[in-house]
Amino acid sequence: MIVKVDKDLCIACGDCINICPEVFDWDEEGLAEVQVEEIPEGKEGLVNEAVESCPTDAILKEEFAHVKSTEKEYI
Repeated sequence: MIVKVDKDLCIACGDCINICPEVFDWDEEGLAEVQVEEIPEGKEGLVNEAVESCPTDAILKEEFAHVKSTEKEYI
């Protein structure tokens, strides 16, 4: 899972930072930003809570399924 903050929608309420400071923090403009490239293990629930608590839906979440590829021989 990765998350991004849309700076055009962020109103700097700080909910995401209060909920999950390991992932979110303030930038130089006083808006929320994501501090990590990958969500730390065990923090997914808090990130989901932060996404849901954002009053302007400024936090964008992308989830990736880890798919194991296998080679198949076609005859």
